[in-house]
Amino acid sequence: MPTLPDFAFVALFAIAVPLYDYLVFWPATERRLQADPAGARMRLWRGAVAYQWALVAIGATLWVVAERPWQALGFSVPAGWRLWTAVAATLLLLLYYVQAALAVARDAATRASVRQQFTGELARVLPRTRAELTWFGGVALTAGFCEEFLFRGYLIWALAPTLSWWGAAAASLAIFAAGHAYQGWSGVVRTAVVGALFTLVVAALDSLWPAIILHSLVDLGGGVLAWLALREEAGAPPA
Repeated sequence: MPTLPDFAFVALFAIAVPLYDYLVFWPATERRLQADPAGARMRLWRGAVAYQWALVAIGATLWVVAERPWQALGFSVPAGWRLWTAVAATLLLLLYYVQAALAVARDAATRASVRQQFTGELARVLPRTRAELTWFGGVALTAGFCEEFLFRGYLIWALAPTLSWWGAAAASLAIFAAGHAYQGWSGVVRTAVVGALFTLVVAALDSLWPAIILHSLVDLGGGVLAWLALREEAGAPPA
């Protein structure tokens, strides 16, 4: 059962951090993006990697101190049909991104079409150079593990005794989507849809690992497509 420290931790990452991001961090980031876009992106990504792993370290410490089994948080390896479903989903998603990346790299019209999809606030924080892509890859892997640990793992576990698993999952999804308010309403809706899919993956496969892998792949694949489409704006030649 969750204890007071667990609820304090949940309040930290589900309420305090998103409010700070929305009210303080993102307005400051927007100003930096106007003055120095490349520098602001690197600072943003480094900060994202640092603070997400710091939050996971706090949660993991609470978990270890309480001597809870990691399986209760969702860290179990799927077996049987669940394992094969996870493998198939991962391979299909990987195939999709490989084909999409090849199409974007080879065709100027496709690159232009993809560029049109990356608009508004989101476009300004996507990679445009190889160095930026490397850092963005680290952010993608970080978000894949840390956000699943926090939102589909710890938050659902903490709220489930009160709200039931599905009620906790719905609350977690709402909080997860609201945390992306800096992307505007379209970003919130997009995040809610993707988050709902990850929630269903956890529910169906009874494990965080497939969701972690798929989440990382979605973020990394999107970053690669963005880089291929936007790098011409940074002066890099097309493939």
